[in-house]
Formats: sequence, C-alpha cells, structure tokens
Amino acid sequence: QVQLIESGGGLVQAGGSLRLSCAASGLTFSMYRMGWFRQSPGKEREWLASIIWSHGNTYYGDPAKGRFTISRDSAKSTVYLQMNYLKPEDTADYYCAASLRPGSFDYWGQGTQVTVSS
Repeated sequence: QVQLIESGGGLVQAGGSLRLSCAASGLTFSMYRMGWFRQSPGKEREWLASIIWSHGNTYYGDPAKGRFTISRDSAKSTVYLQMNYLKPEDTADYYCAASLRPGSFDYWGQGTQVTVSS
C-alpha cells in the first residue's frame, strides 16, 4: 500500500506560480512512477505529468507542456509539480497518483484545490 498526501494548493492570481507537493509513504521503495492529474467541475480528469521514480524521466500531457514541471526528491519520497504562468482555466482539484508497476495508477491522494483568479 502507498499513501499519498498533497499540499500546496491555494488561491493565486493569473500569471502567478504555485508548487504542489505530494508526500508518499508505505511501499515507497517499490515505487515505479508518480504523476499529477487535475479535474475541474463538469470536466473529465486530465493527466498532467508523470515521472519514473528510478531514473527521473518525465512525461507531460498537453495541459502541462511549457508551464508545469514535475520533479521528485527520492530521499523525501516526495514529488512536486511546479506550475508557472497560471491561468484561470487551470482552476481545478489537483491529484497525485502512484503506481508500483507499469500500467494504470493504483494509488491516489485526496487532492488539493487550486484556484486561479483573473
């Protein structure tokens, strides 16, 4: 089992930045991949970014390309999402996810809310 706790959400003005954190506990020594998703009311969940835990390779979905950066601190079992040049349409609940093997994400955090004001 893996437990995930997100933090760092809040209210920010358009053009501003936020850094989300996700601390993992449990079977972190078996971690394969972590990622970030978001969901806003009435919309489907969007994949933003993933990072392969062992070698740090990163992958981005279209909503994140060019503005968001995923990173990890292996010693702290924590993954980050640095979000720059935020737009009102980035307003959503942001979720951290983890998997212990390739394929779908198996573990999810409770989410952290991000609100971008215009």
